[in-house]
Amino acid sequence: QVQLAESGGGLVQAGGSLRLSCAASGLTFSTYTMGWFRQTPGKEREFVAGITAITRSSVSYYADSVKGRFTISRVNAENLVYLQMNSLKPEDTAVYYCAAKVSAGTGSLYRDSNYPYWGQGTQVTVSS
Repeated sequence: QVQLAESGGGLVQAGGSLRLSCAASGLTFSTYTMGWFRQTPGKEREFVAGITAITRSSVSYYADSVKGRFTISRVNAENLVYLQMNSLKPEDTAVYYCAAKVSAGTGSLYRDSNYPYWGQGTQVTVSS
């Protein structure tokens, strides 16, 4: 079955950096769109970044709130997707989730409801 496992979260000061990793198994990774979402208590899960399958040119998309600070990338040969987070702000504090969906015909990559597979999440805390 499909499994996604995030790692790399932690506590960092404002202005610092973290790199999240997501290891995927049980799927043909290169044909899946991969997304990163985040959630804080009492709020809905929100889109952070997504990257399309290699069959769709591995195009990256970002939420406006992280554009220019975060970078999503994938290593298809290793079934890995990364989220490099720079210039972190206290408002970036959240549980970050990795998600996967088949690239073709499954709707917008911005919507969490279009992703059937999710990791367990990793906590990122940014102190001021």
